[in-house]
Amino acid sequence: MPPILNAQGVSKRFGAVPLFEEISFPVSEGDRIGLIGPNGAGKSTLLKVLAGEEDPDTGDVATRKRARIGYIRQESTFADRLTVRDVLEKAVEAAGVPEAEREGRLQETSGRTGFPDMTAEAARLSGGWRKRLAIAEAIVSGPDVLLLDEPTNHLDLAGIAWLEETLKSAPFACVLVSHDRYFLENVATEIVELNKVYADGLLRVKGTYTQFLEGKEQYLEAQSKLQDALKNRVKIETEWLRRGPKARTTKSKARIDSAQDLIGQLKEVNQRVQTSTAGIDFSATDRQTKRLVEFEGVSCTLGEGANARKIVENLDFLITSGMRVGLVGPNGSGKTTLLRLLREEIKPDTGEIKKAAFLKVVYFSQTRELDESVTLRRALAPDSDSVVYQGRVVHVASYATKFLFTSEQLNQPVERLSGGERARVLIAKLMLEPADLLLLDEPTNDLDIATLEILEESLLEYTGALVLVTHDRFMLDRVSTVVLGLDGKGGAERFGDYSQWEQWKGVKIEEAIVPGSSASAAGGGNDKGGKKKLSYLEAREYAGIEALVDKAEERLNAARDVLDDPSVATNAEALTKALHEMEQAQTEADGLYQRWAELTEKAG
Repeated sequence: MPPILNAQGVSKRFGAVPLFEEISFPVSEGDRIGLIGPNGAGKSTLLKVLAGEEDPDTGDVATRKRARIGYIRQESTFADRLTVRDVLEKAVEAAGVPEAEREGRLQETSGRTGFPDMTAEAARLSGGWRKRLAIAEAIVSGPDVLLLDEPTNHLDLAGIAWLEETLKSAPFACVLVSHDRYFLENVATEIVELNKVYADGLLRVKGTYTQFLEGKEQYLEAQSKLQDALKNRVKIETEWLRRGPKARTTKSKARIDSAQDLIGQLKEVNQRVQTSTAGIDFSATDRQTKRLVEFEGVSCTLGEGANARKIVENLDFLITSGMRVGLVGPNGSGKTTLLRLLREEIKPDTGEIKKAAFLKVVYFSQTRELDESVTLRRALAPDSDSVVYQGRVVHVASYATKFLFTSEQLNQPVERLSGGERARVLIAKLMLEPADLLLLDEPTNDLDIATLEILEESLLEYTGALVLVTHDRFMLDRVSTVVLGLDGKGGAERFGDYSQWEQWKGVKIEEAIVPGSSASAAGGGNDKGGKKKLSYLEAREYAGIEALVDKAEERLNAARDVLDDPSVATNAEALTKALHEMEQAQTEADGLYQRWAELTEKAG
């Protein structure tokens, strides 16, 4: 069957700058493609080209007859006075769904999306719920391919988990632009990186994000070997040319032409292999005091009367030098409010927040406030052409280069920078301020994966204290030394890592559904059904593990059938491949059976 979407030889440029050139991008049935790449590579533009919202400069995009393409932009906006139901009704009507089927389609979609109130005004929803509505609007129309541009932006951790399950079980193909590595690992079955370092303009690897990283390493290693081989051949040919060969003979002319071709190939490979990464290095002060901030019985409520919302109640928490706190909780639970308490923008209702003398606090806001009228030069160095970085005077051009900005961009206004570039400007400004305590509110939004990794390394090396609010689970796991989880009702608990908080959150949900369930499980009482001894996440795993075991058995039987094939037994290469598949299938089946036994025993 032909692809649903098929882009061939597609190029796009803005002015004289090419984003991508002559790339091919087919999307077939069942594909779940994660599209990644550095900021400015053209990922969002490629989605617009695939969606038919922009025309390519060259090449063609073919769509299978009667195929429907859904497209979800980074920012989700809705007209005033439209309710959630209005938005979904317009979507099913535009999709040509028969009138008799519309109500059923609406009920199914709203149920899966989890909207508590279908009469709520869409434009007044929070960022996370607007994103959910945009996804529901696209899904309800029954797309054959769904294109999603940074779909996890504005979603809380529960929303991301919901989106993962939705896409994994969806009947449509999807292409998703995301920098959330856990999301890519859990959802994508194929990864495409759009990057000029690749000869074809992109690298496409079947499998998870982890398998993509392995494939990328192999590709770059092969490129490095090609580069070395070309260098050696060019060196030999250059020495021959220097000896002044007579160009009269046909053979000599051919060799001179060949030498020039080799030099051109080497230059091309050098340009592709040469890559840059942002240099991020936070500075801590020389403070000797270990106890930086102490919450003693702190309670805080926002709003009044019926609109009052409890953020924390009787919170006791100590932040010491070197501690890296991951602050987690659902949207609206009060994470940003807690940062405002730390910044003394608001006061607690009761309790006390003690701070070390002359504490230097630096704050990275998720609102990304920058003066868009000034140039990049003035944004980085308002008063001169130099900055003071780690005690040294550095020219602003050199400092900008550290964050992957070119000298030409220095005189461009900030308003022309992309979201990722603006984030880099804010981080660059942040680095110029030595701090005892860094407060980072969603610093990962709009950053590409390469910059995320540099940011993580810098935070791991930072010797001061850190409070991090992010929906990037990979960063939370890697950076945090302690997690403070908010439940949105005033409750707060301390955990060793993100997974412990996630399990606690699951137990709280289970308690809300079946009061006392977690207590009876912990006490080993007489549970009905036995499964209450399992945590919320384990219960979900237990419910689906039998199906996974069946699939593993099917894979194992298929591997055995291949080994029994006489043509495979007499072919060394095919036999090696079959044995490897058999070994992997056996390992997977054994692991699942062992886990099934553990969960069965725990469930009683």
